[in-house]
Amino acid sequence: MEQSKSDIRLGRFLSLVLRHDPGAAGIVLDEHGWADVKELLDGVNRSGRRMDMETLERIVQENNKQRYAFNESHTKIRANQGHSIGVDVELKQKQPPQYLYHGTATRFLPSIHREGIRKMSRQYVHLSGDFETALAVGKRHGIPVVVTVEAAAMARDGVVFYRSENGVWLCEHVAPKYFAV
Repeated sequence: MEQSKSDIRLGRFLSLVLRHDPGAAGIVLDEHGWADVKELLDGVNRSGRRMDMETLERIVQENNKQRYAFNESHTKIRANQGHSIGVDVELKQKQPPQYLYHGTATRFLPSIHREGIRKMSRQYVHLSGDFETALAVGKRHGIPVVVTVEAAAMARDGVVFYRSENGVWLCEHVAPKYFAV
């Protein structure tokens, strides 16, 4: 099902609040990134946007990237990954597959070749389990390019990997020796 333009706008605001700036809705996240749903809804509505529980549940359900998760009772919500603020989303260490993929834009390749793939303003580098997803990510940033990452070799060398609830692979850094474009 395709999201309405209104839901897309609300979803973007939700992403801002739950991943980067909870103050935009006048709320506070706990140490694990959870927001109280009632406080979130009140904060979104105070910001001049309109959101009720039904709308929030629909946005979470229909988000194609599965960015958000409710707790069991639907009284709390958080973003699964992608935070630029310090929260511990209780990721579990996982053994990665042989290869993972990083979608980016060609304009970033010179610095990637020099410095590797860095987390930039996020807590982790984001990697995809398949080429097509990485290509779609790269398209959001300009002329796309996909970097193939030798994830199993990195893990053998001691790099820790996590897999978020929505399937995104995460690590601290990818050194240039572990990838090919």
